[in-house]
Amino acid sequence: MSDSSLLFMAGANTVEEQRARWERKRSRTAKELLETEHKYLEQLDLVVIFFVTILKAKGTLKPAVLDTIFGPLESIYSASHVLSVHLERGNLGPGLENFCQNLELYGHYAENLEQANKTLKEQLRKNKSFRRFKKLQETRPQFQGQKLEDLLPLPLQRLHQYKHFLRDLLENTSPDSAEYKNLEKAVKSISEVSRWVQDTVCKRENSLQLLRVQKLLKGQKTQVLTPGRWYIREGWLLVVPSKGEELKRRMFFLFSDIFIATKPCHPLHPLNSNKLACQAVYPLHQCVVDKVFGHTQSQGGLLSLSFPHKTLLLMSSEQQDINDWYQSLTAAVRQLKA
Repeated sequence: MSDSSLLFMAGANTVEEQRARWERKRSRTAKELLETEHKYLEQLDLVVIFFVTILKAKGTLKPAVLDTIFGPLESIYSASHVLSVHLERGNLGPGLENFCQNLELYGHYAENLEQANKTLKEQLRKNKSFRRFKKLQETRPQFQGQKLEDLLPLPLQRLHQYKHFLRDLLENTSPDSAEYKNLEKAVKSISEVSRWVQDTVCKRENSLQLLRVQKLLKGQKTQVLTPGRWYIREGWLLVVPSKGEELKRRMFFLFSDIFIATKPCHPLHPLNSNKLACQAVYPLHQCVVDKVFGHTQSQGGLLSLSFPHKTLLLMSSEQQDINDWYQSLTAAVRQLKA
């Protein structure tokens, strides 16, 4: 046998071995997807059967309140049930094609989740029969100590898992396979919905941060809660005065468009002892940021923030702290001027 024939056979064996490895990985991933889908359905089952279905029959909650708390959970449950049937039969392609048509449910569920949690807390506070019903259902052995609040975020956690499972399946599926296009489409669809969900979560977290800072400030003169504003960071820095006075320790809040300087209210104040008084609000679009020192491995650093009618000199004894502030400030100003 010639050398070229041996090389051809060796190459063919290598290709076959690679395909076999792909198929083993693909089979493992498909099996894990099905097993975890069954577990996911069992947990959704607890909410749909022991809460949604019974609450509808009993009329403990008004239909509008029920819809607000559970959103499109029943539809999500149905879509996953259909997917699991397809997976059990080995029909991955058709199963994913059908499932992708229902992926928007996860985006709507994410958008509703904050209001759902708020309404749930409200009903537990004022609706005695619902409070009693929820406690009774959660003591059932099927719940294994889980509460309704633990189960409601499950669809968003599952969406994250879907993304990883389907990417693994795609990576270990031959482009020539009949299922490859369905997998590719599913990965794209899930990635788009995941970004939608992530954006929703980020906006919610940002709103909570803005509200927290607003409540920290004394009075309502400084409006932190403004549409389009993003919270970036906060922390204590030392203000270096222009005339040889002593350093002043101040709390600063950095947002996407403004920089707020505050100081603690008097500890003996009857109403505002735990609050901060706003001293100044600086617009970032007029700001120039410079690092005066802190470029080397020295102790601490000094920043200069120049505005049209004011220059702030801010100092920290921690060099990493001043570096982090410098990066955050320059990034915020650059983004605003882009």
